[in-house]
Amino acid sequence: MTSQFPVAQLYIDGTFRPASSGRTADVVEKATGAVIGTYALGGAVDVGRAVAAARAAQPGWAALSAPERAAGLRRMAEFFQAHHAELVEQSMRETGGVRAKAEDEVSTGIRQLQISMIQASENAGDLLPPYKAGKLSMSRAVPLGVIGVITPWNYPVNLAMRAVAPALAFGNTVVLKPAELTPIIGGQVLAEAARFAGLPPGVFNVVTGDGLDAGHALAEHTGLDLLDFTGSREVGLAIAASAAATLRPVRLELGGSNAFLVLDDADVDLAASCAMIASLEYQGQTCISASRHIVTRAVADHYVDAVTRRAAALRVGDPMSGTADLGPLVSTRQRDRVHAIVQASVEMGAEVLTGGTFDELFYRPTVLAKVTPDMPAFTEEIFGPVLPVTVVDDEEEAVAVANGLPMLMNSVFSADLIRGLSVAERLDAGEVHVNDAHARHGADDQMAGFTKRQWIGLQRTPLTLPSWTADPATR
Repeated sequence: MTSQFPVAQLYIDGTFRPASSGRTADVVEKATGAVIGTYALGGAVDVGRAVAAARAAQPGWAALSAPERAAGLRRMAEFFQAHHAELVEQSMRETGGVRAKAEDEVSTGIRQLQISMIQASENAGDLLPPYKAGKLSMSRAVPLGVIGVITPWNYPVNLAMRAVAPALAFGNTVVLKPAELTPIIGGQVLAEAARFAGLPPGVFNVVTGDGLDAGHALAEHTGLDLLDFTGSREVGLAIAASAAATLRPVRLELGGSNAFLVLDDADVDLAASCAMIASLEYQGQTCISASRHIVTRAVADHYVDAVTRRAAALRVGDPMSGTADLGPLVSTRQRDRVHAIVQASVEMGAEVLTGGTFDELFYRPTVLAKVTPDMPAFTEEIFGPVLPVTVVDDEEEAVAVANGLPMLMNSVFSADLIRGLSVAERLDAGEVHVNDAHARHGADDQMAGFTKRQWIGLQRTPLTLPSWTADPATR
């Protein structure tokens, strides 16, 4: 199928245009290596123009009524709905994800637009308790101004929409820099949606390009009122350090070494099935993937055997074939990084029970046993289809070992739900799930303010898991 959007251009001030340098680069299908399009290599000049356009457009956009802004978001959602099937396939080709992942990604982007559309119209502020009798205190929500957004390649649509949709809803204007590995589905498509929706020129701008040129220029631009960055911890720390020098506000969504705890009373088969999703969904290339499986000794042998059987039976191949459980890794660089972590850990004493090999970008799902807390497979966010298993003596050690590294999303498995909740409350993670994985219960309902934003999801009913997560003997 030929994409309707084979070229990713810059979208500045309501106009599609080439980069000021005139340079372009290829967009590659991850499973086949075929060139499926091109994208413009924007740089500092283009970023400057986009920020200036956003700055000029922002007062007029903010002056529109909430229903008028919401109508623009509704039309963007209608564009995604009208092109849903094509955008799913575009995501599969650019990201290397299987169809279920791509459908979830596009659908979640639509849902975020719909949520923001409602939020824009339902509350403009709060009536506060007065500080003195006879007084009236009110707060009102006002836009920040111009928002810069830098997004990653793994979920380019919904991770962009998570920032773009609410920013636009509340009267901000946006300059988006999508990842260079996914410039069409993560950039051009959003620009097409904005044009279809009739957003005024300058309200939404897209500058495609490499991180060192376009990304760095946007991250450093002093004309932004906020920079929203989703990506690696290393790059996020560099952005935060640079922003601190001039007190530029930033919002960072960074990676972490997420933990998957299996206690001694756990339903091991349930845990093993959930582990397939937690570590292997989209080849483990998500910031919420489980990087560490911390298992109590009493059930370790059973658990290792269960996950090894499941992982060994998975089919790895071209997502477009319709028969693959896992697709390719996103790039040669990513594959080499994953393999280096596996090899280094093996040299330190870890044992490969299945996998540990690759063909081009197709990396076999890998189970590592005998992983200790000093190995790269434990300390690094792997971002690949690897399940490292670390055995601990008891619950106390499991919690202590898990909390030693930064985390975003954890899971705890225990037959005793009260015990599971107790352990969940002791884990330093943004989301913790009991007898569940990747549920994302709190994605749209996180408490803001001066608290740790922790969400604990409790699985009370039997899970409906994809067939590929089951024991192969029962498929």
